[in-house]
Amino acid sequence: MSAQDNFYSRFVAWMKIILPLIALGLLSTLFLISRSIDPTQAIPITEIDLAQRAEDEGATNAAFAGMTAGGDEIAFAAVSARPSQDDPRLIEAETITARIVLQSGTKLDIVSDRANLRQNDYTATLEGSVHLRTTTGYDIRTDRLEAKLDTLYARTPGTITGTGPPGELTAGRMVLQGNDESGDAHLLFTDGVKLVYTRQTVKE
Repeated sequence: MSAQDNFYSRFVAWMKIILPLIALGLLSTLFLISRSIDPTQAIPITEIDLAQRAEDEGATNAAFAGMTAGGDEIAFAAVSARPSQDDPRLIEAETITARIVLQSGTKLDIVSDRANLRQNDYTATLEGSVHLRTTTGYDIRTDRLEAKLDTLYARTPGTITGTGPPGELTAGRMVLQGNDESGDAHLLFTDGVKLVYTRQTVKE
């Protein structure tokens, strides 16, 4: 019995030394393995993204509404908008939708790919695929539209194509201008106007 007791005592004593060493070795191995995978590698991407967002000072789903000097209502919305890095007074906007409601009740809807809004002179330049529709039956397309925001005035420096009550038309330029007396707007087409007249059928 004494021999067995001595063996058991020695075994317990050695286990008290060996088991902590094994545990320490396992922990060391885990730390060595963890150092081979750097979890901070993804941090710079996040920091860059946040820094970029802060630098852009942009806004998503931006919108504003106002009224011209003649009393026409203007509502303007953009999927994103941010101040220009070169000129803080210039707002660069993407995916534009706008609605103008005239005093007469006529509505003009405008969409474009992008726009630049100048706060110092209340003007906007819409570019890309610009599409203008009116409740009076005009559907006009162009690639650039220059407009004022404090009065009803817009013009295209280039060609327009579209349709209207008279028929299909193309022109070198178009001017949209308000009429203070009637409260309505006039569309003026110039520079090589071509009109394909569509005969109106009279319903009995």
